[in-house]
Formats: sequence, structure tokens, C-alpha cells
Amino acid sequence: MMNFVNIWVVSSFFMVFCGLWSFISYHKHLLNSLLSLEFMMLGVFLLLSVQLSGVGSEIYFSLFFLTLAACEGALGLSLLVLIVRSHGNDRFMSFNLLEC
Repeated sequence: MMNFVNIWVVSSFFMVFCGLWSFISYHKHLLNSLLSLEFMMLGVFLLLSVQLSGVGSEIYFSLFFLTLAACEGALGLSLLVLIVRSHGNDRFMSFNLLEC
């Protein structure tokens, strides 16, 4: 029988792999890619917090990781707004990489 910690570890790995699968398969829009990356970060945060809760008072490292993930999300959303304003949509096929 699996104990409670193993269930959380398996569910966090499942979250990471579902985020990776959605990042690979639904890559037509930038918003889908950003949401799948955030879902993977939440899975890694869950795994990190479960593993560090057994160590003791090292929960501050997981809060630091969560802060960096929130900053990464804000940066991604600001890039999304910039791309939508300049190109009109967030489809990857409409971006011209040679354009400055």
C-alpha cells in the first residue's frame, strides 16, 4: 500500500508529464505554451515542497522557487501582450523571425 507521501510524489510527476505532453502537442499558440510551462512549474513546486518537508526547516527554498516561477509567469504574460499588440495574434506561424 502506498503511503501519503508517495501519492503526492506520483501526482506531481503526473502533473509534470501532463504539462510536458501539452507543451509538445499544443504548440500552435503562445498562450497554450505558457500555460503548460506554468503547469509544469506547479508540478515541480509540489514535488519540491513534498521532498523538502521531510528535511525540516528548508521550506524557504520552495517559497523562493515559487517566487521565481511567478516572476517567470509575469514575464511570459508581458511578452504575450507585446506580441499580440505587434502581430495581432499569438500564433507561432504568423511570427517572422527575420524581422527586427
